[in-house]
Parts: sequence; structure tokens; C-alpha cells
Amino acid sequence: MLTKLRFLAVLLMLPLASHAAEFDLNQLLAQLAQTKSAHATFTEKQYIGLIDKPLESSGELAYTAPGHLEKRTLQPKAEALLLDAGTLTIERGNRRHVLKLQDYPEIAAFIDSIRATLAGDRGALEAAYRNELDGRFERWTLRLTPLSSKMLAKVSRVRISGVRTELRQIEIIQADGDRSVMTIDKAGQ
Repeated sequence: MLTKLRFLAVLLMLPLASHAAEFDLNQLLAQLAQTKSAHATFTEKQYIGLIDKPLESSGELAYTAPGHLEKRTLQPKAEALLLDAGTLTIERGNRRHVLKLQDYPEIAAFIDSIRATLAGDRGALEAAYRNELDGRFERWTLRLTPLSSKMLAKVSRVRISGVRTELRQIEIIQADGDRSVMTIDKAGQ
């Protein structure tokens, strides 16, 4: 009798287990959208065909929903990239450049790959990219392939990997074969 009850319990749990195993883009983006702010450190390696060794940099990242992003490179040279309300500000030394992203649609689409992912904005992602999600919530990979031929001429693919609601790696593969890999560590770890 006990064996029959265990068997019945296992059968009853199967639909729940298979449902729990399902994981799609809507679920991921809904979870990511709940993060209102985050801080992390990063290490980035740029692999450029003309250079034998990758160029390395490191620094800090900050995000405040829905669209404020900061990338502050500390090593080897100080630099800041600040995105706020459709404006990208680049600070290097005493120089400051301000770009309105509406004037640079390819840059805007690239930045949206990260901003829209963090904000859980499926509409923005689908407007610029073909999306493929693999894995499960505990470890996932989102591959973004640009839809625009202009964007594809510059970037072949963006691959974002994460664990639950934390982005852990962003890889950008350029059309010319160069690529960059940013590894993200949550601040304080």
C-alpha cells in the first residue's frame, strides 16, 4: 500500500516538475524587471585581430531602473560611460562628449541590448534583435542577433549570460571577428 501511495505521489508531482522546468523569455524578463538598482564590478577583455594579447580593463557598473546605466572604467585608464534618458555621456580625462542616441541608431540598439535586458523590456529587445534563450533561471544565456542590416554590419551577436536576476557575462561579437567579453561580479562578493 505504501509503495502505491509513493507511486501515486510521484505521478501527481510530474506535471508540477515539468512545469517548473519550463523557462521562457517572459519569465526571465519579468524577474529582471523587479531589480530596481544594482552595483557590480567588471573585468573586460577585448580581443582584437591585430593584437596578440587581449586588452584588459576593469571597473564598476551601476544600474537604476528603468534606464540609467553607468560603466566606470578604473584600470588601465579612467573613463566613464553614462546613459540616462536617451543621452550617452562619455568622460575621458578632462574631455566630455554628449551623444543623443536618436542620432546614432546603431549605438542605441546596442545599448538597448543591455538596458532592455536589465529593465525586462521585451518590446525593446524584439524591436532590435532576434532573441534566443537557453538554460533555466538558475543559469541562462540570452543570444541577441541584430535585425537591422546596418547593425549586423557592426555587431554579429550579443550574448548575455546570467544566474537568476544577475547578469554575469556580456559577450559582443563584432562583424569583423573582434569581440569583447565582460565578466561581472556583484559588488561585495
